[in-house]
Amino acid sequence: MYKIDKTDWKIINLLMQDGRMPAADIARLVGDISERAVRYRIERMRENEIIQITAVANPRAVGMTAVADVWLECDADSIMEVARRMTEYENVSYVACSIGETDVSVQILARDTAEVYRFVTEVIGKSPGVRKTTTSIVPLVLKDVYEWKIPAGTVED
Repeated sequence: MYKIDKTDWKIINLLMQDGRMPAADIARLVGDISERAVRYRIERMRENEIIQITAVANPRAVGMTAVADVWLECDADSIMEVARRMTEYENVSYVACSIGETDVSVQILARDTAEVYRFVTEVIGKSPGVRKTTTSIVPLVLKDVYEWKIPAGTVED
């Protein structure tokens, strides 16, 4: 397991504010670290898959204003096949297998609720191995995965 120290943690938080922030600016804001050391730490964290630096598209800005969580009950021998199939759709932003009342969790993005309805009933609901779907419209997202921060309590001194 990769150990994150306070300097790594500060670098990560600064990159979350601006993923294009120059290493020189990060070094200045963190203090007591050189620009070269910042670049080295960023590269090491990327190689260890602690962070990735990428653009995050805003679905609402391009007209995808309807968000829905869909839970799927699947045939026992089809769970992974169904989950993999769901990852292939462009309007699906999240797919996970779960343990409990449902087998697969999917989040979809659409232009409106009518599009959500069509996708759930005509695509997901008719997919081989899917027995039942439960859909919930998400009117407001307060925090998304790209906003998750490493808890300070997990950082090494």
